[in-house]
Formats: sequence, C-alpha cells, structure tokens
Amino acid sequence: MIEQSIILTQIIFIDVIMAADNAIIIGMIAASFAPKHRNQIIMWGVLGALIFRIIFAFFASYLFGFAYVKIIGGLLLIWIINDLRKDLFNLKKIKSPTKVSKEPSYIQSVYKVLLADITLSFDNVIAVVAASKHNFNLMIFGLVLSVLLVVTLARFFAEKIKKHQWFGYLGLIVILIVAIQLIIGGLGDLDILEINKSFKKFF
Repeated sequence: MIEQSIILTQIIFIDVIMAADNAIIIGMIAASFAPKHRNQIIMWGVLGALIFRIIFAFFASYLFGFAYVKIIGGLLLIWIINDLRKDLFNLKKIKSPTKVSKEPSYIQSVYKVLLADITLSFDNVIAVVAASKHNFNLMIFGLVLSVLLVVTLARFFAEKIKKHQWFGYLGLIVILIVAIQLIIGGLGDLDILEINKSFKKFF
C-alpha cells in the first residue's frame, strides 16, 4: 500500500510538470488565432497528446523489459530534467502573445502542435512507465491523467510554477529519483550492480 502510494505520488508530479509544459506550448501556438480556430488548435493538441501517449506507452512497456533500454531511458530522463530545469528559469520571461492582424498558417500551427506532442508525449510516457514499475493500472492512470491535465488543469499548474518555482523543482526531484531507480534497475538486471532483495521492488 505504501509502495503504491509512493508510485502514485511520483506519477502525479511527473504528469503535472510535463503536461503543464505541453499545455504552455499548445496555448502559445493557439493564442494568435480567433476563438474558433484557437479551440481547434487546442483540440488537435489534446488529440495528439492522447494518441502519441498511447502509442509510446505500448512500445515503452515492451522496451523496458530490456536492461539496456532501462539504463538509456534513465539517462534520457536526466537529460529531460536538465531541459525542464532551463524551462523553469525561463518561465517568468514568457510574455503573453500580442494580437496580430493576420493569423499564422493554420496547417503549420497544427504541425507545430503535433510535433510538440510527439516530443513531450515520449518524455511523459518514459517517466510514467518507469515510475509505474510494471503496474498496468497505475500506468493507465498516469497516461489518462496527463491528457486530462493538458486539456484542463495544466495551465493552472503552469501558473503555479511561474509564481512558485519551488513546486517545479520538487517535481524535477521526483523525476530524478525515477531516473536513478531506472538506471540502478537496469544495472541490476545486467548483474553489474547487486541490489539487496529488500530494496529490489523499488527498482
């Protein structure tokens, strides 16, 4: 019960940080459009976030069965953490887009949103699948929550992170713990590192 609560907390923090990132990008791209097209852009963003998360979750669940992929996934998470850390430094510098007389290309904007979805969905799924420790129900919960946050609560959390950077850094610490667990678990599977049986369930 305690172990599942820890995993659930990790997943929630991961989703809050990464879904907020996703929502900020979608919101910035959609902001230059009239309400009708703006809602369509956001719809494409949410749909893309859902589809890409499902696709990547399927492959991630399979790939994490291999020790080397666990290690690579953990290292990738550390790289992601560094990128998100830079984003946190830049959050206060983001200004609201000004109105323009002519809307940008709708198709190009949809492509930008979907490209952002691909990148951020992959990052999100790697973190959630790693944190779920092969618990299918918790993994599904994490993926559904991430999409719901993108469409509803992500902007709220993004504002919280802007005002209270400690909240964002707390999330980064959680992701770092997941990355370390993933790397140690992979090293343990390769018999490079010996993990005490009492702690093996955490890796």
